[in-house]
Amino acid sequence: MEPKYKRVLLKVSGEALAGPDKFGISDEMLLGVAAQVKEIHDLGVQVAIVVGGGNFWRGRTGQSIDRATADYMGMLATTMNAMALQDAFEKQGLPTVVQTAITMTQIAEPYNRKKAIKNLEENNVVIFGTGTGSPFFSTDTTSALRAAEINADVILLAKKVDAVYSADPEKDPNAVKYEQLTHKEVIEKQLGVMDITAATLCMENNIAIHVFGVAEKGNMLKAINGEKIGTIVK
Repeated sequence: MEPKYKRVLLKVSGEALAGPDKFGISDEMLLGVAAQVKEIHDLGVQVAIVVGGGNFWRGRTGQSIDRATADYMGMLATTMNAMALQDAFEKQGLPTVVQTAITMTQIAEPYNRKKAIKNLEENNVVIFGTGTGSPFFSTDTTSALRAAEINADVILLAKKVDAVYSADPEKDPNAVKYEQLTHKEVIEKQLGVMDITAATLCMENNIAIHVFGVAEKGNMLKAINGEKIGTIVK
């Protein structure tokens, strides 16, 4: 089957990498993500990744810490996840480059849009760490920004939950699952798919978002092939 998308921006949440432990990195989840990325890469899909850091630290976690400082700490957390993903991908035989918006030359390349696109065209997986490099912006916003910069066909949101719901399905058994939404509905209903800045950026640049659960094997391949899983925002 011919993939529906040629170039994708995959957003992997830190919580998804933590697995059931909810902290740190689960080897099972890490290897599972790597295996799923290999599946779509083998089809010729160009894959760029933005990874969150919530399994280690979130900017809003440190209430007694200056917000900008706390956000920078969160950026370092995303870099740890990026390095872990790179290691897992390379063990799968996937050539991988990590680029960070904050310079740390010993472990990653500095972010460069043209180099990122060139790497994608050469079928290297590109992982973007440290968010936008500025405090007060989430990795959701980073995903929307990088997707626009590299001309991605879609943002694949690989989450712990399997779709977008009207409420938290773990807390509300009556939460309604959405199969399709518009960007405007996501913003107006404050559904938490992405923060408002990210959702607005996607809407303005006509970038589709496909939300699905990363824990179930094969979901990434299903999303790439255009199968009806999770929630599509467009």
